[in-house]
Amino acid sequence: MTALDRLPAQAVLPLGARSPDALRRQAARAGHRFLHADCSAAHDKAGVMAALARGFALPAHFGANLDALYDCVTDLEPGQGAAGPGLVLLVEGLPDGSGFDVEQREALLDVLRDAADRFAERGIAFRAFHSVSHGAR
Repeated sequence: MTALDRLPAQAVLPLGARSPDALRRQAARAGHRFLHADCSAAHDKAGVMAALARGFALPAHFGANLDALYDCVTDLEPGQGAAGPGLVLLVEGLPDGSGFDVEQREALLDVLRDAADRFAERGIAFRAFHSVSHGAR
């Protein structure tokens, strides 16, 4: 049993006290694909979308909007762990300021929650973790 097994198979959670390296190791132990998007340099929605595109290796046709993000995330291929396929996503350092406010952050997290529901329908574990960079302007 891994630490991920103690979490729901589909979840969107704050990173909290978890470290990115620990999440990476837990995903590897579970045989799940780990994707990390560092948004700490982003100040607005365009910057966040660019960081997500880089971190999640989204295709060149990614439209940099929430609908396109949902489509691309739900097309991601999971790792094939012994207990079943799965994905672990980390969205680290989301900005918290006028360029990317709480409403935009919640809309992004809603996309990840919707993706979790879609992966649940397919029997694929999907856990997304996020953190906020409160120093962003």
